[in-house]
Amino acid sequence: MTRERKQFPLRIPQELYDAYEGWAADEFRSVNAQIEAVLVDAARRAGRLRRTRPDG
Repeated sequence: MTRERKQFPLRIPQELYDAYEGWAADEFRSVNAQIEAVLVDAARRAGRLRRTRPDG
């Protein structure tokens, strides 16, 4: 099952983008996937997002 995704422009400083680009490469992800992973982790740690069970 495909998750719906909301698209929106994100403006960040070049220095921050470069940091995410290197981090993403280290974890074999795209920059977009790396930013999403960090945001999900932060939301879970803050109690704003619950873990969901994988389908199947």
